[in-house]
Amino acid sequence: MIKVSENVYWDGIRDWDLRLFHGHELSTHRGSTYNSYVIKDEKTVLVDTVWFPHKEAYLEKLQEDVGIENIDFIVINHNEPDHGGALDAIIGMRPEIPIYCTEQGEKIIRAHFHKDWNFKTVKTGDSINIGKNNLIFVEMKMIHWPDSMMTYLDHDKVLLSNDAFGQHYCTKSLFNDEVDQAEIYQEAIKYYANILTPFSAMIARKIDEVVAMDLDIRIIAPSHGVIWRENPLQIIETYAKWASGYSEDFAVIIYDTMYGATLRMAGAIEEGLASKGVKAKLYNCAVSDMSDLITEIFKANAIAIGSCTVNNSPLTSIVAITHEILAHKTAGKPYLTFGSFGWSGEAATYIDAELGKTKLKKAAEPVKLKYTPTKEDFKQCFEAGVKLAEAIKNDIQ
Repeated sequence: MIKVSENVYWDGIRDWDLRLFHGHELSTHRGSTYNSYVIKDEKTVLVDTVWFPHKEAYLEKLQEDVGIENIDFIVINHNEPDHGGALDAIIGMRPEIPIYCTEQGEKIIRAHFHKDWNFKTVKTGDSINIGKNNLIFVEMKMIHWPDSMMTYLDHDKVLLSNDAFGQHYCTKSLFNDEVDQAEIYQEAIKYYANILTPFSAMIARKIDEVVAMDLDIRIIAPSHGVIWRENPLQIIETYAKWASGYSEDFAVIIYDTMYGATLRMAGAIEEGLASKGVKAKLYNCAVSDMSDLITEIFKANAIAIGSCTVNNSPLTSIVAITHEILAHKTAGKPYLTFGSFGWSGEAATYIDAELGKTKLKKAAEPVKLKYTPTKEDFKQCFEAGVKLAEAIKNDIQ
């Protein structure tokens, strides 16, 4: 076990080998951790467990470090299988042990395990005294599951935040002041962009609610990645910024190409942006990591997406990234679409129609060029880049 505060200990699992998560939906280049916590006060409390593939190693560790027979009750902040995956094994050994969770948490645990266990439901503001500490519960509904909540210890001043403020990041230390600061930022923003972006409006409101509770937070201990013990409020402040129309000073151009024409169109759009002082990043969607692309889209202040037409549609990678933009409820940024074609040109129009379902802002009509474009043709792409740059500047003003 690793000591987090006077009464809180980390007793989780480091997963150095993890490279894909959420059913291969999310890339995890730096692995992850499953942070289970033990509170040793007058009562011994277990907060969250680990993902079920690590169940046996975790139970052996927990038995050696704590003794499952010594646990007075369990708090499940969120029962997604990477946090509640070992719950059934523990209850199998201690069927009478109380499980504290939200009302939705009880429903979800029952739906996962189909057992009638000793549930104790809580809501925001409820508390339990365990000795020096009161455990104060804060519901985090739909951030990012219906059952999510946080648990605050008022003596140790530790916020056990579950998926909020975490990162998929396995490294030499469990604490933010002992790791590479660039890496932790990269993983924290990737985590937010890929998992939490659809809930940004709720996150902004919840941050206001937590601030209004006036909790003295000295440590934030999430359920993945490092623990924030040096200036822990920095991650709350950063979430508030990310949840409120965040963007950085660059446009992102994403394309897929068959014989190079669409790639050249992307280059001409970049030149149009550059002519107005806007920097851009270009990504070939077919060879880029989808989770990293979602992160770049989240950070960008404008988006251009293009594909050639095949079988009356964009290439598969572009269909996929367009779907992800819709699923992540990407909003507020100007966009344009483009693509080359032979005898039909539906790709750019398809992408434009899909992005039109979002709250993104259309900067120009789709640009469609036939077969091998001429220099004159590419001027249309340049001008589209200029229009996108002007849309960015209008947004800023």
